[in-house]
Amino acid sequence: MQPSLVTPAASGVVVPDMARAPTLRHAVRVSDQRRFQRVPVALLGRYMLSDRREFPCQTVDMSPGGVRLTCAVVGSVGERVVLYLEQVGRIEGTIARHTSGGFAIELAGTARKRDKIASQLTWLANREMLGLPEGRTHERIVPKMPGIVLRLETGREVHARIIDFSMSGAAIACAAQPAIGSIVTVGKTPGRVVRYFEGGLGVQFLLPIDPDRFHDGMTL
Repeated sequence: MQPSLVTPAASGVVVPDMARAPTLRHAVRVSDQRRFQRVPVALLGRYMLSDRREFPCQTVDMSPGGVRLTCAVVGSVGERVVLYLEQVGRIEGTIARHTSGGFAIELAGTARKRDKIASQLTWLANREMLGLPEGRTHERIVPKMPGIVLRLETGREVHARIIDFSMSGAAIACAAQPAIGSIVTVGKTPGRVVRYFEGGLGVQFLLPIDPDRFHDGMTL
């Protein structure tokens, strides 16, 4: 079986597009960089480089054939990487290129493994498009010391309060309302504004918090 593509249907729901498989097979021969359509998706995970060092990461986008990561430590192009992502599991590949803030991995695996990834991406994309619950796998906790300084993209500093936080982001009560997508710093932790709610905003961290540091007494 050939790997599935993940494409939007006319109804707005994403479905595997097997009708385009012949076109895909031709495209694979022409270019190795875009074998499959990429889906924007933010998943937390950890990766191990060939020297067995491990680091936290978050995906930017993904396809059955590759994934782009935001991370603090980049390996060498061509280096083997083992990656573990929430809701996807363990996958392997090699670093294809460096990107701004991370690197892209070309995934290794059988057609069956890629079909499985395609199905997982289909579900994740549909969940986002249909506004289904996130089904977070990471615990959200209330900090013992909720008061923080929120630094906006303009450099302005605002006193704020952390309502709760997880390894991937925080809900913050504050009077300021920076633009969606703007970069802010929660204490010393950089993130991006992803939503508003009454009396505050939601921030997604640019890099996930290391699980070893994650507890209600930590300082962001």
